[in-house]
Parts: sequence; structure tokens; C-alpha cells
Amino acid sequence: MPKKLQAVVLVGRPNVGKSTLFNRITGIRRAIVAPIAGTTRDVNSHKAEWGGVRFVLTDTGGMFGASEDPLHDMVSARGQQALKEASVVVFVADAVAGALPADQAIAEALRGAGKPVVLAVNKSDDRRAQAGALEFHRLGFEPVIAISAEHGRGIGDLLEEVLRRLDARPAAPAASSGAESESGADEGDAASAAKPKARTKAKADTAE
Repeated sequence: MPKKLQAVVLVGRPNVGKSTLFNRITGIRRAIVAPIAGTTRDVNSHKAEWGGVRFVLTDTGGMFGASEDPLHDMVSARGQQALKEASVVVFVADAVAGALPADQAIAEALRGAGKPVVLAVNKSDDRRAQAGALEFHRLGFEPVIAISAEHGRGIGDLLEEVLRRLDARPAAPAASSGAESESGADEGDAASAAKPKARTKAKADTAE
């Protein structure tokens, strides 16, 4: 019987780029992206792969934060269930906005959940973000990974930290996902950095 894939779950305040990161890693546009808080109303999941390790990536959408949406309670419940089943949690924050009280509240909730957490500070390529990014060390998660989900920067570093926290043994070959696609990628993109053969050779030589 095939082993159940481990779950990597994205959490964070509304409009910090969770959906953009989800789309970037999976290579699909299943999650809607818009500059409006709460655009992703439901929980989205899709298989992804990095360096021969397959996992299920879940975007918890509007799980955290106040909302008058009548579906908010349902989305929150689904997000809580996804969090319970998570092998690793990626806590996504916004470098431009800085560390807000809502981020601290999420950090406390994640510590209570007892799951391995990787803190990804999104939008770190924005010039306005330089001062704010330093604030996130106060949330108590190390290391703090600076990323740009929109431009693909830092995604490889983020996924390496995720794999360190997974029971990460390479899986059998599978159909390609967005994290290993060879088309349309820039230097920091998961799509270009995640080619398993290239990564294996590099290790042999040098170790949204």
C-alpha cells in the first residue's frame, strides 16, 4: 500500500501571499490571487515535489483573521483540521507590513499546535521591506527565510528548510509538478532550482 504523502501547510494573515506561494510551488493557478484580503476563501491542496521528495501542499486561505464572510467558520474549521494533519507548517508573513500583533497571535497558536514551523517572510524584495524583515525574529522561529513568492526568490531555501523538517526520503519518480517544471523560471524560482538531477549533482560536488 503506498505511503501517505506528508502534508505541508501554509498559514498566515490574509493577503500576505499564501496563494501566490501555493501557486509558485505547485505550478498551478488553483488558488486565486488578488490584492484584496480574504480572496482565498477555501482550503486548497495539491501535490508538489522538491528534490525527489513528494508532499501535499495546503493553503489554508482565510483561516486566520476576522471576517464577516458567512463561509469563514467553515474555512476556519477546515484550516484547523489541515493544521492538525500537518507534518510541517510554513508561516507566511509580509515583510512590507512588518510583524503585526496578528502575526504574534498566529505564532502563539502555532507553538500551541506543536508542529515544526518554517517562517517565510514574503515580499522581501520590496525596498520598503528592509527594515520590517528584521522584526520577524521576535516571533521566535528560526531561521527566518526571506522570499518573494511573486518572483520566485528564496523558494529553494524555503523548501530545503521544509525538507529538513520532514521525514524526507526521495519518493519514486512521479509526474512533474510546478516545483520541478523547466519552463518559465527565473534564477530563484522553484521551477528552475528544483530539478532533482541538478540538485543531486550539486550535492555530490559542493554539498507566492
